[in-house]
Amino acid sequence: MSDRESMPYDIVIVGGGPAGLSAAIRLKQLANEAGSELSVCVLEKGSEIGAHILSGAVIDPKALDELIPDWREQGCPLAEVPVTDNRHWILTKTKQFSMPHIMTPGFMHNKGTYTGSLGNLCRWLGEQAEGLGVEIFPGFAAAEILYNEDGSVKGVATGDMGIARDGEKKGDWQPGLELHARYTFFAEGARGHLTKILKRQFALDADCEPQVYGLGMKELWDIDPDKHQPGLVIHTQGWPLTDAYGGGFLYHQANGQVALGFVVGLGYRNPHLYPFEEFQRWKQHPAIRQYLEGGRRVSYGARAINEGGWQSVPKLEFPGGALIGCSAGFVNVPRIKGTHTAMKSGILAAEAAFSAILADRTSDELTAYGSAVRESWIAEELKLVRNAEPALSKFGNTIGTLIAGIDMWMRTLKIGLPFTLKHKPDNEKLWRKEHCAKIDYPKPDGKISFDRLSSVFLSNTNHEEDQPVHLQLKDPAIPIDYNLPVFDEPAQRYCPAGVYEVVGLDEGAPRFQINAQNCVHCKTCDIKDPTQNINWVVPEGGGGPNYPNM
Repeated sequence: MSDRESMPYDIVIVGGGPAGLSAAIRLKQLANEAGSELSVCVLEKGSEIGAHILSGAVIDPKALDELIPDWREQGCPLAEVPVTDNRHWILTKTKQFSMPHIMTPGFMHNKGTYTGSLGNLCRWLGEQAEGLGVEIFPGFAAAEILYNEDGSVKGVATGDMGIARDGEKKGDWQPGLELHARYTFFAEGARGHLTKILKRQFALDADCEPQVYGLGMKELWDIDPDKHQPGLVIHTQGWPLTDAYGGGFLYHQANGQVALGFVVGLGYRNPHLYPFEEFQRWKQHPAIRQYLEGGRRVSYGARAINEGGWQSVPKLEFPGGALIGCSAGFVNVPRIKGTHTAMKSGILAAEAAFSAILADRTSDELTAYGSAVRESWIAEELKLVRNAEPALSKFGNTIGTLIAGIDMWMRTLKIGLPFTLKHKPDNEKLWRKEHCAKIDYPKPDGKISFDRLSSVFLSNTNHEEDQPVHLQLKDPAIPIDYNLPVFDEPAQRYCPAGVYEVVGLDEGAPRFQINAQNCVHCKTCDIKDPTQNINWVVPEGGGGPNYPNM
């Protein structure tokens, strides 16, 4: 028996992103329509709803139309900037070439989409949820899964507050809180730390391909009003990436701002590659720099993105709960969109759980949810593009784009290539350092390109300094004894926040240093470490970035 306090709910949702909030709203809608009572709570590890939300974002409103049909009339911030002009550029070092629309399938054209802040959309969804009676607890990180005696999921427990770095209780210590539920939804986003446990516990990924990821880095800029074109959406591929796939985006959003960013597929081979520096280098391209000159950078953030596609979606349901949103991995990689599919998964999970509760079922498998996803437009959309990411990963940007394009066009014509490409985990793809050329990255100019530490400052990242390090090494010797001689310790470079350093090299006594205070919760280290030696767990609730408009 636990000595922690507990609170009972019908549904507990871990994560206040688009999937979790959509599930909460739909549950309450269904309860109101049926005239029944239903208790729903949402746990959010960020200091507020939206604090940890980061996306490009160009959003397809398909799921939002289903959930709240009159969202445009209700003052939803997403309605401010519809996409009016969609461009796709192929970059060389100094030039750009536009890809004609006729060469890309219709679903890539962004017709009917909107560009804006996903964080602000989530804040608005949070208000709608609370208006329906959903209880939202920001600043409370779900740290532990609770189980019933039969092994089914009983709920979650939040982490203790006031634990010192040495593990001792401080004067302001408070024990975690247990939240018990008939069903628990996990909406943690990409590479959720509890989702990893659930996948192992219930063998959820036994019959699917490994999930693979990209690292997305993003900045917001206030630009010269004469250069601002609300609704202009630009995507790029090609330069500066050579030994990796990925690309950039630049979206003209509200209030004279542009959101720009760069995604690097984490299946890259060269351990010397530095994703953050590739982003800074991309901004110096004349076609991108032209929009930024005379402007001012106002925010920065980074987040891992699911890129495995339909073949990497695990079993979604287990006794007592379900995976929704990016915990499951519903991103449409060619469209660079996952919000609409995440929201739809939350809606479908809510409908399955509500039916189960009406039938007085508790803690069983929500098989109706998994079936509903497989029969929905989520599956239809993701099956259409399932070979896009692995084609780029296996064959590179040029040939991979050609193969992916042919496959997508054929599938729109209901024929398609007669196979589904497979994945290899990102951490297994690095080559030894001596087999790869080092990359000479230019120093930042402080006007267009910047360093990591000044960037992290703009993310408003903060953690209670005297708390256990939430980046756990399974074997503290591996970074220096294995990763350094074999891969030149790639954590020094793949982390977009400067969390990891090797110090003391000049003195002949190298030491691996973890600057956990800098962590922006992107999860790249948990994904890309060659031996899976780094385990990301939640820090004290409320810690991490505080994104104002991302």
